[in-house]
Amino acid sequence: MNVFWAFLICLTATTIGGISGVGGGVIIKPVLDALSRLPVDTISFLSGCTVISMTAASLLISRRGTVRIEKRRGTLLAIGAAAGGTGGQQLFALVKAAGGGRVSAAQQGAMILLTLGVLFHMLFCEHMRSRNVQGSLPCLVIGMGLGCVSAFLGIGGGPFNLTVLMYFFSMDTKTAALNSLYVIFFSQSASLIAMAMTGRIPAFDTALLAAMAAGGVAGGAAGRSLSSSLPAAAVRRLFMGLVAAIAGLSVYNLTLSLG
Repeated sequence: MNVFWAFLICLTATTIGGISGVGGGVIIKPVLDALSRLPVDTISFLSGCTVISMTAASLLISRRGTVRIEKRRGTLLAIGAAAGGTGGQQLFALVKAAGGGRVSAAQQGAMILLTLGVLFHMLFCEHMRSRNVQGSLPCLVIGMGLGCVSAFLGIGGGPFNLTVLMYFFSMDTKTAALNSLYVIFFSQSASLIAMAMTGRIPAFDTALLAAMAAGGVAGGAAGRSLSSSLPAAAVRRLFMGLVAAIAGLSVYNLTLSLG
């Protein structure tokens, strides 16, 4: 893939991801699946590294804002996500060992189901009573689930994190978005460490990785700055439109992987 286009895709994706809290990887991964000819494990690795760059930049910028990470519950979720991230990498390796072509199909199928679940929640959340989980163990378990999904799909998991945080922890959209980025940073970092320790880092173009990471940092900074100036209703509309587009792209990618 052309380095310039990779940078532009990551810049656009992480700017949108920084505004809505989806992290950017959930856009980058299916777009690269559709447009590049890179192996699925290389795409997952590059996407994960970009997401780490983006979330780190976003979290640093957010320190100057009024929205804050929930220190206790957010940290418990992040710890659980780090553990789940290593589990997600193991699951990815098992599916790949069972048959390389099955990895992409499994990822796209999971993306379709999860994005449809997110859309269902967003459409009917006004008629659903949210929870307010406080216990340490439930926070850790939920974090592990989010981290596992994030690492297996190689996307960060932003839309799913937001839905879980709003439903199980009664967070508003902007608070959920910031805490989602916090969880994503830990889960993706743990996933990358697990890959390095087990020697599963795939071959990749360093120039392509540098361009994508630079796009992630720039997009994360721009997205968080824009998010602070937008009303919560606008962030919610952007989030819903993005999830619908991702679901459609995942259906397209699934047909390619099965064909």
